[in-house]
Amino acid sequence: MSRYSLAPYHFAKRFIVCLLICLITSVAAPISAYAQPKELLIGIEPEHNIFDQMQRYRYLARYLSEQLGVKVNLTIMSRYGEVIKRFKTRKLDGAFLTSYTASMGIKDLNLEPVVNPVNLNGEFNSQGYIFVRKDSGIHDVKDMKGKRIVFVDPATMEGYLFPLAYLERHGIRNINTFFDRFDFSGSHVSSILAVLDGRADIGSAKNTVFNNLIHNDPSIGQELEILAQSPKSPEITLCINNEIDLYLQAKLVNLLLQMDKTAQGKKVLEQFKALRFVKANKTDFTLIDEMAQEAKAAIAEHGK
Repeated sequence: MSRYSLAPYHFAKRFIVCLLICLITSVAAPISAYAQPKELLIGIEPEHNIFDQMQRYRYLARYLSEQLGVKVNLTIMSRYGEVIKRFKTRKLDGAFLTSYTASMGIKDLNLEPVVNPVNLNGEFNSQGYIFVRKDSGIHDVKDMKGKRIVFVDPATMEGYLFPLAYLERHGIRNINTFFDRFDFSGSHVSSILAVLDGRADIGSAKNTVFNNLIHNDPSIGQELEILAQSPKSPEITLCINNEIDLYLQAKLVNLLLQMDKTAQGKKVLEQFKALRFVKANKTDFTLIDEMAQEAKAAIAEHGK
């Protein structure tokens, strides 16, 4: 075969190679850029002292950044419920949410609940308490009329949704007229201390915070009495934006679920004050939706 007869063959070969390179370059570059963002922005609700809370989450964020190869940044909310707005305005990639805001995020923003941290007592659930001072003379709902009640925040299950649903079940729909005064403390600890100090007659708060205060100061348990408690629901859930690349989602979730299997992961969990992470499920929030429906009329009256 002459060198002239090979020319078409070499030309075709070079053409195909060039075409493949162009295709790979044009397709692979956007996929790589999307699958490996420069950072993930994760929101945190103001559950406890914000300085202690931010330090606790920093250990986890640093670990995730190292393992994922993507910088994980944190932003703390100024109040409950703000996370839902921040997902839209700040374009959050995920957030550690309490049960009520997680339920709203799943319903309104199609967020995906992925994991729950298991606390040092071996539980990932919490429940709401309604409590009074033991010397208050309040033993049931009828004794609450004309008294002062303190809630935590309108975006909390334990500190607002549950007590409204409880009152609704006992025929109390309009808290504006039933109570002498109602307030929002902004935190579970503040609600407990308000009742303890006599600044409110009735309070509502999360059981884990309530029990932790008593553990640190048993005299609190001698002063307060629990009148009602809600069913249990996930205390904290990491919910993520479904627009995150599926491969990165899977990698993040698997990393969290396997943390307690490695020495480094266990050390970070200890700093995070958790035993491990467990897989979350949307069905865990059915109870919250039912409670919200039950309290719907009371919430509407409150808003007038």
